[in-house]
Amino acid sequence: MKFIQFISSKSNQIFWLLFVISVVSCTKSEQETRTRVNFNDDWYFVLDDSSVYCNPDFNISGWRALTLPHDWSIEGKFDVNNPAGIGGGALPGGIGWYRKSFSLLPEDSLKRIYVTFDGVYHNSEVFVNGHLIGKRPNGYIGFQYDISDYLNYGDKTNVIAVRVDNSDQPNSRWYSGSGIYRNVWLEKNNPIHISLWGTHITTSNITKEKADVIISTIIKNTTITQEKLIVKTQILNDDNKVVAESENNLLAKPLDSTSFRQVIEVDYPKLWSIDNPYLYKAKSLVYLNNEIIDSYITTFGIRYFNFDVNDGFSLNGENVKIRGVCNHHDLGALGAAVNTRAIERQLEILKDMGCNAIRTSHNPPAPELLNLCDSMGFVVMNETFDMWAKKKVEFDYSDDWDEWHVQDLTDHLLRDRNHPSVVIWSIGNEILEQWDTTGTAIATELAEIVHQYMPEVSVTSALNDPVPWNFIAKSGKLDLIGYNYHHEAFDTFPETFPGQKFIATETTSSLNSRGKYDMPSDSIRIWPKKWDIPFYDGNEGNTCSSYDNCRAPWGSTHEDSWRVIRDNDFLSGLFIWTGFDYLGEPTPYQWPSRSSYFGIVDLAGFPKDSYYMYQSEWADKPVLHIFPHWNWNYGQNIDIWAYTNFDEVELFINGVSQGTKSKAKDDLHLKWNVDFSPGYIKAIGKNANGSTMVQEIHTAGEPAKILLTADRSVLNSDGKDLSFITVSILDKDGNLVPFADNLVNFEINDLVTIAGVDNGNQVSHESFKANHRKAFNGKCLLIIQSKNNKGKALIKATSEGLDPGLLELTIQ
Repeated sequence: MKFIQFISSKSNQIFWLLFVISVVSCTKSEQETRTRVNFNDDWYFVLDDSSVYCNPDFNISGWRALTLPHDWSIEGKFDVNNPAGIGGGALPGGIGWYRKSFSLLPEDSLKRIYVTFDGVYHNSEVFVNGHLIGKRPNGYIGFQYDISDYLNYGDKTNVIAVRVDNSDQPNSRWYSGSGIYRNVWLEKNNPIHISLWGTHITTSNITKEKADVIISTIIKNTTITQEKLIVKTQILNDDNKVVAESENNLLAKPLDSTSFRQVIEVDYPKLWSIDNPYLYKAKSLVYLNNEIIDSYITTFGIRYFNFDVNDGFSLNGENVKIRGVCNHHDLGALGAAVNTRAIERQLEILKDMGCNAIRTSHNPPAPELLNLCDSMGFVVMNETFDMWAKKKVEFDYSDDWDEWHVQDLTDHLLRDRNHPSVVIWSIGNEILEQWDTTGTAIATELAEIVHQYMPEVSVTSALNDPVPWNFIAKSGKLDLIGYNYHHEAFDTFPETFPGQKFIATETTSSLNSRGKYDMPSDSIRIWPKKWDIPFYDGNEGNTCSSYDNCRAPWGSTHEDSWRVIRDNDFLSGLFIWTGFDYLGEPTPYQWPSRSSYFGIVDLAGFPKDSYYMYQSEWADKPVLHIFPHWNWNYGQNIDIWAYTNFDEVELFINGVSQGTKSKAKDDLHLKWNVDFSPGYIKAIGKNANGSTMVQEIHTAGEPAKILLTADRSVLNSDGKDLSFITVSILDKDGNLVPFADNLVNFEINDLVTIAGVDNGNQVSHESFKANHRKAFNGKCLLIIQSKNNKGKALIKATSEGLDPGLLELTIQ
């Protein structure tokens, strides 16, 4: 193999010469082209600050050992006096340090060594062997440093130290988390290699017979020698078989980057879609002197989409209504610490509801989310900023706007531009400059950057004042006019914005506490002519009714916003606020609330009743869901609702029919008003074709036993896999007890750990990191995480006076 000279700070010339000789004698099979290893293990952490912590000789014997990703805020105590405030989840911030020691082989000195952080919240400073490598204020964007010139090779170890400063608060309008909360990677590349995020893949001229795959690639040459290269790109199908390829000659300029473009024709392409998310891979091979010096994989999909003034959104030529949700990045009891299985579980729950789209509100998401959206079939609105130069909270990103916004947006685009799921790019959410002439100039700048790097994507900004004289809209650079709320103006959009295209970037402000019911018929009597209860009235214990009759004043209920989107073709779709409850930003902003009420699914992952309204409208499956529970005072007047896609539903109380209700187009729920008597209610859904479905709810007795139900009973022994275990409090006959709040204690064996506990109660101040949890309206959640050994994990749940719950998990 030809030796390649490159710039190095190494002074030991004798060692260097001997090593070069040894490398030259290596065979091709002994040469590594590129390695990328997970760098999450064996870190040490302290929640403290001192300038000496970056010193590689500092004694860290008192520090805590942990594995990344890590969020220290989620481990803290809820306190209204924490500087983040209840908007930030009432959890602590502060300054923390992370350190890790690692060794490199002597032959690694011929490589370029990079460390990549997927996200650190926030104001991170990275040191290697005492040298400051770089700073990054944005807590959501990924970044990479070349650390080659600061490393030791052979017997002497290296120390990487990371200072994370989340002390100036509030700096977010929601819970941010604190720390190295996303994955970290160590990469070893040859001196000539494909750059970070160095490929861009688009597709065009797509027919049933052929499709053009256009690949732009950036080759980085860190040597002082100009080199002639051959770059071969292979297109692999989902069986990893080569279906097309192309080869190019390239002259790599010294100490520079060189870009080139390839067009590869794929025969009979399989298109990526929501129902069939088919993925290809592009394998880029870089040759020097007939030897492979780099190999780089890029996953992509072949698809085309369009937003039309009259017909809304289409994917691969077929009209599709975007049925989306907004989600913040926290994972409930896990906080902001990324876990692929936890994100996958959220998407599975949403997919089963019929959801087909995700908005990454209001920041760059974890890479794992977009990978899952690609493979599971969700379209994505990727969002970069929640504010520009004007402040929303005291210490927010506006302080760093002038210096960093171009770099952060560019890096976000480079990282995410190959995902087939990404069809919309949002440059901002409820930006204050929409009421300022500077909004026009900034929107123009940002949209042009997006179109430079992703010309195929549709640019929007989420406007909470969507009118033609909005200064962001006046830029003329938005491909889609984004409406936050204002559902009453959706159907007049063509008159308001003639010739423009629509997306509802944020809709619905329904507030719900799972299992809480304030009767809609009662609210009609209290507030004449108005059946929905404003959020600031009647919220005993800071709870909100689950009938979709409790809402914030600026938005609509679930039914109102969906109905108008559904019935107008020119409305391409909506993103509901929100799919899941999230930490922080409770509405109303009133202690002891510490998390939001907006979710269709609560913080623990338990669906609220509104989930089934969407399922009845969106999912291709029979749906019959009646509520509320059947434990009331004798003779109390009760509203019974049914969310269903059956033609009609007949309701029975203790075997006596209460009448049949037929479903019309505008009926998003059916309802009966009855008097309570103990026993059971039964609903029978019926279709004209004879198909039926039955649901029963029985009056529950006193709590008697615990039932454990795992979403997955087999886990991988990788130290990361999770099982989400629903803990249900039942009576002696197996009925869920709807008011049960028993304290449940958990016991496990040493094959697993408890990653978190929760119950979905927005006002609970119990720790998420405990071995116990009170039930909330009959349920709580236990999250079990695997270790690295195989076997049978035994889970036991106990509560005073109740039969215990037992469960066995297989760790393989």
